Amino acid sequence: MKVIPIHELAAPIHGAATTHIPGAGEAFFDRRGRGLRDLRISVTDRCNFRCVYCMPRAVFDDSYNFLNRRELLSFEEILRLARLFVDRGVKKIRITGGEPLLRKNIERLIEMLARLDGVEVTLTTNGVLLPKIARTLKDAGLQRVTVSLDALDDALFRRMNDANYPVAKVLEGIAAAHAAGLGPIKVNMVVKRGTNDGDIEAMASHFRHSGHILRFIEFMDVGASNGWNMGEVLPSQDIITRIDRLYPLQAVDPNYSGEVAERWRYRDGGGEIGVISSVTQAFCATCTRVRLSTEGKLYTCLFAQHGHDLRSLLRAGADDAALDAAIAQVWQNRDDRYSEIRTAETAARQKIEMSYIGG
Repeated sequence: MKVIPIHELAAPIHGAATTHIPGAGEAFFDRRGRGLRDLRISVTDRCNFRCVYCMPRAVFDDSYNFLNRRELLSFEEILRLARLFVDRGVKKIRITGGEPLLRKNIERLIEMLARLDGVEVTLTTNGVLLPKIARTLKDAGLQRVTVSLDALDDALFRRMNDANYPVAKVLEGIAAAHAAGLGPIKVNMVVKRGTNDGDIEAMASHFRHSGHILRFIEFMDVGASNGWNMGEVLPSQDIITRIDRLYPLQAVDPNYSGEVAERWRYRDGGGEIGVISSVTQAFCATCTRVRLSTEGKLYTCLFAQHGHDLRSLLRAGADDAALDAAIAQVWQNRDDRYSEIRTAETAARQKIEMSYIGG
């Protein structure tokens, strides 16, 4: 099965001129009163992994129609939009993909974004390229990395990434990031019942006392190509129960309002873990994230069916006021709450692919 190329599902932004625009420097709020705090920027739709829950090889094979270079936002275009988002309340920018380290000269974009006032710049990666570039990223101004690692069992991990990368390559990347000062490092494990849930305790044991924060993510119905079904979701509470039996845990308050990961720490001082429960414990009510795709489409939800075209405005010569108004139109009319209304029917919808928009 092939998915419809997701860049065909974009929509122009209409009606911006009729939207009330808050004064310069004032924050935007959506229809549910949620502010705009986190901007996720996808810089490539390509990846060197073919993870079964994100970019399955059966869909994303050698014949898949990836974006060409002229379709991508330039670094200068990304910076211009990012500056507008920061002026409206964004405090954290996360660089995603695909695999963002495949984007040529990515350190130059990070250096540009790191100059924005009052913003934390982070990046999510599969980690295998970090040994070559971690120090360069740190010197450019990157503050933290999040690394994806779905198993410690090498054979299982190779099956899940479907590109024959060993666990050792990711662990080398984590070590390189740590040595470069890109911490605290977060390690994300997407848990699929019946696939890698047998590695939960091993992952917890490995990262205890490491200084890294291991986070378990429920398998989500992002996109339309990963074959999601509810039977493969292991509730995060079950994960906490299992780890607590081995290493007693204590709940920890969130770092800030809207933090998606529920935090837990080991009672013996062994560190911290987190769980992200989009399926069983929806956090739509406090979601402050907006996503900018590789080709300049704005998405207000990870489970969105279409984006809003900013690239056309950029390349048609729109000034900053017009771009700001377009962003206001999108965010102030936002009413997303997908995880609160998830059903088998909504799960089957044609949605944006995670490999295109990032997690």
